[in-house]
Amino acid sequence: MIHDLLITNIKGLVQVREQPVSKVAGKELSHLPILQEAYLIISHGLIHTYGLMKDIPSEVKAKTVLDVPGQFVFPSFVDSHTHLVFAATREEEFVMKLKGATYEQIAASGGGILNSAKRLQELTEEELFQSSIPRAWEIIHSGTGAVEIKSGYGLTTNDELKMLRVAQRIGRETPLTIKTTFLGAHAVPREKTKEQYLAEIIDEMIPAVAEEKLAEYIDVFCETGFFSVKDTERILVAGKAVGLIPRLHANQLNRSGGVQIGVKMGAISVDHLENMGDEEIEVLKGSDTMPVALPGAAFFLNLPFTPARSLIEAGLPIAIASDYNPGSAPSGNMPLMVSLACIKMRMTPEEAINATTINTAFTLGLSQTHGTITRGKVANVFITKPMSSIASLPYSFGCNPVSKIILNGKLLA
Repeated sequence: MIHDLLITNIKGLVQVREQPVSKVAGKELSHLPILQEAYLIISHGLIHTYGLMKDIPSEVKAKTVLDVPGQFVFPSFVDSHTHLVFAATREEEFVMKLKGATYEQIAASGGGILNSAKRLQELTEEELFQSSIPRAWEIIHSGTGAVEIKSGYGLTTNDELKMLRVAQRIGRETPLTIKTTFLGAHAVPREKTKEQYLAEIIDEMIPAVAEEKLAEYIDVFCETGFFSVKDTERILVAGKAVGLIPRLHANQLNRSGGVQIGVKMGAISVDHLENMGDEEIEVLKGSDTMPVALPGAAFFLNLPFTPARSLIEAGLPIAIASDYNPGSAPSGNMPLMVSLACIKMRMTPEEAINATTINTAFTLGLSQTHGTITRGKVANVFITKPMSSIASLPYSFGCNPVSKIILNGKLLA
């Protein structure tokens, strides 16, 4: 048999798991299996096998052979929280922040999410796709192979659907694995009362999303000044009724009750968690809800970082995603998120890599196919530049460690 791709003399094959692992929690987060001096064989888009170089079969043949001494091979990152589809960046608000304006003040003045919505509503679906596709390739080249994309900058039925169609098209026209989330409840449009907009979300948007099969998940910005716990429950009940799985923006600006309602509603994840206390940690214990930290947003907004050590010491899992968006986290660079998790959240490199692969895959229902080097899984991997150890990845913050990218078993040019 001639295989598609053979990688030889790998310094470290990272995240090798003989059996698929759904998620890792507590002390297990510090365990990151690495096969030293290894080879990897890829066939038909899947990981065929791997092993030590000393044991490589003499008869193995491949169409393409990559010899990578001194380099590591990682499973591609899984970024489980982004707003990748948007119309324009918001540098003017960045300057306002530098001059002292708060997130809430910018939103109250008509900026923030409403600003992005106004710009997005002015674009056709094709224009929105052309605006967003470069960002998809940008994250691919920093090591991401699977990504969640939310709506939420449309704030009308037609524009929310437009965003989700564009997100799905990105999945067809790039090698990324895409999961989509309906986030109509991101902000209340200026021209409507909250009750009017809630009715539109529940009576129009959710049925339309379900009819076109545009999303697997439903999200709500459960936050003071946006959507209350009561609002959140109403929306999630309606979403679950048509098969949408809940995930939540929770506890970014305040202890909003988002964690509690997320667990109550069986959310697959609660994301942000910059404002956490013992009560929220206790609620998460015994649930299947994944706590997701978004260190890029905390860094950009000068917010407290998610208390990763408290979560881990409580025996909980944690995932790390980028929150790539134009207002509060204008970066989808997952190696940078690993660095921030280590530097600002006191996670070890092993914990941070588990949090950006296995645990993010769990929140997107990809545990059986992505996030680890396991036989039969999708061959989404990247080869690093020469590195002394895996700690080089977070240590060299701001640098792109990626040398070569393989998605769905194909080497990208």
